[in-house]
Amino acid sequence: MEVTAMHFKRKATEKLNDENLQQALKKLQSRFVDSRATALAELPNFPEIRDAAAAIRERVIRNLDGYLLRFEQEAAARGAVVHWAEDIEDANRLVVEIARLHGVRKVVKSKSMVTEECGLNDYLASVGVEVLETDLGEYILQLAHEPPSHIVAPVVHKSKEEIADLFEEKHGRPRTTQIAEMCREAREVLRPGFLSADMGISGANFLIAETGSVLIVTNEGNGRLTTTLPRVHVAITGIEKVVPTLEDASTLLRLLPRSATGQSITNYVSVLTGVRGKDEADGPEHFHVILLDNGRSRLLGTELQPMLRCIRCGACMNHCPVYQNIGGHAYGWVYPGPMGSVLTPAFVGLENAIDLPNASTFCGECAVVCPVKIPLPDLMRHLRHLQVERDLRPWGERAALRLWSWAAQHPAVYAMFTRVAARLLHRLGGKKKYLRHLMGASGWTRGRDMPAPSGRTFRELYQTRRAS
Repeated sequence: MEVTAMHFKRKATEKLNDENLQQALKKLQSRFVDSRATALAELPNFPEIRDAAAAIRERVIRNLDGYLLRFEQEAAARGAVVHWAEDIEDANRLVVEIARLHGVRKVVKSKSMVTEECGLNDYLASVGVEVLETDLGEYILQLAHEPPSHIVAPVVHKSKEEIADLFEEKHGRPRTTQIAEMCREAREVLRPGFLSADMGISGANFLIAETGSVLIVTNEGNGRLTTTLPRVHVAITGIEKVVPTLEDASTLLRLLPRSATGQSITNYVSVLTGVRGKDEADGPEHFHVILLDNGRSRLLGTELQPMLRCIRCGACMNHCPVYQNIGGHAYGWVYPGPMGSVLTPAFVGLENAIDLPNASTFCGECAVVCPVKIPLPDLMRHLRHLQVERDLRPWGERAALRLWSWAAQHPAVYAMFTRVAARLLHRLGGKKKYLRHLMGASGWTRGRDMPAPSGRTFRELYQTRRAS
């Protein structure tokens, strides 16, 4: 997937003025935020479960190599073949080699953000392999030739009417806006694809080290069809998805669907272990697992290591005031919202995503709702620090920060500066006491008036109160 994160500011402005998108984003509050709160209220010991989940993920990350080798050993013992991919080129090459080995011409896919990371669909198409997305949201985006805008609800940016127009154009059937009829129509188009595919490709929510299993959660059943009907199954996932035991996975599953979609449990939880046995009715004849690094191991031992705990629930973006107003496409890569503001610079280079660590109000809501306690604001703050350290921010901004830093270390100078600034801004506010333009910081006043200071600094007001 092409990285366009460098255009974040321009795209964010466009998205703020997109009326259809703004209407679509209003669904986030009721669909995800309120439903998450209701679902978590079912758990009287939520804080303890959250602590346990964070501890599981942290234990895995600290012993990642050991758990991955255990997973490979157990998966191989049950007939699966485990491949290691250093980057997306490796992963795409491995998928094509597997396809050619088994004479694959047609592939069905369930939703996988890692394959979006790899740009796998375009790569397979370039070598003559047909790909059909079977997750309803991903299928709609495949028809529209658009990338996902949310990691759980990839088509959240589209209205029902836009999808109805798309179905009418692509399916050649009478237009309907009835959701049940639209779902039935998609099902009728997709079902023959499952039956005729040679290979199914899925992601993985978790890898179970003790059994060598791949665990996926879905709501539409397409994941189970994708992984059991075709004769070849390929699961592609990041190396950080491994957990030690099924019991650990069950702890994390108490939080994943509740944090993601506000469900106590998803409609389907599939634990996929090895190839189909002699007496088994379904399952693949060949099972391959591709473990993708693509920059993840670079985070180990760094300030950004906690990001590897992420279980891709999307709660951080659902609660982020920035994401709630601009959606996911403005972030310019696979992972939007606060998690993307850390992962994108970490994976594609800080210099290629210069604005993302600054795409935050630092309200802290992302850290509050994270089920595995990732300190997202701290990680974004660290990336901001690196930007300044590497001279990646504009010189004027760096000069202003250095001046502020110097003044903050000299209290008398700082007090004099703030005293002058408070009085000047007070006078500029005039009788209405509002600032309509700030030189050099017009972004603060372009869309609203900024209340003018009272004319006295906090320090002056505090001294007056103590003296009275």
